[in-house]
Amino acid sequence: MERYILVDHTADMMVKAFGSTLEECFANAAYALFDQTVDLSNIGTSEETEFRVTGIDDEDRLYSLLSELLFIEDCDNLILREFDVRFEGDDVVCRARGETLDRTRHRVRSEVKAVTYHMMEIDRDTPSVTVLFDV
Repeated sequence: MERYILVDHTADMMVKAFGSTLEECFANAAYALFDQTVDLSNIGTSEETEFRVTGIDDEDRLYSLLSELLFIEDCDNLILREFDVRFEGDDVVCRARGETLDRTRHRVRSEVKAVTYHMMEIDRDTPSVTVLFDV
């Protein structure tokens, strides 16, 4: 089963992420964020980070997760490719692995500037999540 698909959108980048659980959908949305930024095929997993975010509902939790990952990429220059996401009450706990971006080895695709709430959809029944990235 595919992790995510690109959804046609005029100016920004929209992805729809799938999984067998909502937690897996969140992890695959995180993968999509980084996969659209850098070709993940030659990114290693030598570095690990773990963090916790909170939110008042599913949309807020997804937004917080992806925004924190974007912050980690921007501040630590860390490109992540493996994600373990679990829910604890209103919190999302994420453990992720990747490596520091090396522009001589890694192919950069595009720059995601922000995660947006605009057109965000969470489907607990299917399960899937749709999110729009500002590029």
